[in-house]
Amino acid sequence: MADEFDVVVVGAGAAGLSAGRRLMELGLTVQVFEAADRRGGRAFTETATFGMPFDRGCHWLHSASVNPYRRIADDLGHPYEVRTTRRSMGLFLSGKPAPEAVRAEAMQAIEDGFAAADAAGERGEDVSALSVLDPSDKWFPLVDHWMRLLSALDPHQISTLDLSRYHDTHENYPVVDGYGALVAAHGADVPVRLSCPVTEIDSSGSLIRVTTSGGTVTARAVIVTASTSVLASGAIRFLPGLPADVEEAIAACPLGTAEKVAFQFDGPIEGIEPTTYVETFDPANPSRKPINFTINPFGRPMAVGQLGGSHARDLEAAGEAAMVDFATGGLVDIFGSGIRKRIVKTTTTHWISDPLVKGAYSCALPGMGDKRLRLLEPIGERMFLAGEHASKHAFSTAHGAHLSGIAAAEAAAGVVASRTAVI
Repeated sequence: MADEFDVVVVGAGAAGLSAGRRLMELGLTVQVFEAADRRGGRAFTETATFGMPFDRGCHWLHSASVNPYRRIADDLGHPYEVRTTRRSMGLFLSGKPAPEAVRAEAMQAIEDGFAAADAAGERGEDVSALSVLDPSDKWFPLVDHWMRLLSALDPHQISTLDLSRYHDTHENYPVVDGYGALVAAHGADVPVRLSCPVTEIDSSGSLIRVTTSGGTVTARAVIVTASTSVLASGAIRFLPGLPADVEEAIAACPLGTAEKVAFQFDGPIEGIEPTTYVETFDPANPSRKPINFTINPFGRPMAVGQLGGSHARDLEAAGEAAMVDFATGGLVDIFGSGIRKRIVKTTTTHWISDPLVKGAYSCALPGMGDKRLRLLEPIGERMFLAGEHASKHAFSTAHGAHLSGIAAAEAAAGVVASRTAVI
């Protein structure tokens, strides 16, 4: 392995791969180091469990008309479905299908909840999303559920200012063969050392020294794409230490919890169109949280349930059996107890307990919405952060990570050019 590069990139998720690809386009020497044994980070499509693609991480091309991965998917021949919403097409209350008018009322309540939080942020109010909601409203459990899904934290932990900055075109296109597969394919030519974690970055000298499990290399600039929760854990030692305002920004934008429970059936569920979104909760039992499913995704004999926030965190901590049991209860609400006999196999995700990620995606805490902006700025003159957390308008998304990686690569290239000119 060469021991000196123009730029070293830490992490081979969407941000790291896009940064590496852009640096190569600019003619720079680059090496990406990845602690895991695969590319993609939180973009992870696997087929081993069910014998068909399952996205353990990101799955939808959010804001598809402005999402660069849509063009990339077209270029690489990765199909996707054109959808305008992720909201449920079917709603089950206490195990019974709700009339269409009731379903529409519930979905509108969700939209109104987000609109209230966005309006507060647009007024410059950096308060908790919960503070602008009405917990006594009959649809609050669904509003709460969707805020947990999209921010990975509970409403009392979500900054309205940060949330209002997210640009949403309400186009959410599911990727047929997996978003993770798309991200990995786009970065297939980027040089990545797998199973090679970075443990120390020393920027005190004329060249930056990057220590990995496989040895030490040097670079003129470094791009760090590790998640905020990994950075906060101290898994990577920085010499000198990170500036106080950067540490504050990292702490202000922790990763929350979003997990999936997936089921394989003995065949597609009859009478259900491919890629149908269904939601269930019990108004008579508020302690039992809602859950939503994608049923028959792309016609496959599967259901994928989603959990978010503290509810997901607690279930994940209780173990896979607890996650499956809760989600199975939701399926029984929808299809009856006979659905249990049709379950062939299950799997669950565990992003919050993955030591290489430590969560789902970032969310700024109330009163700290502006802290995220520091993550978009250089650290000194030669080090840059990238990832979904380093995006002002597309945080929590793969395309936000992708765009931040490109921006960091171009900034790093400028540093290399200026230092080379001086030399």
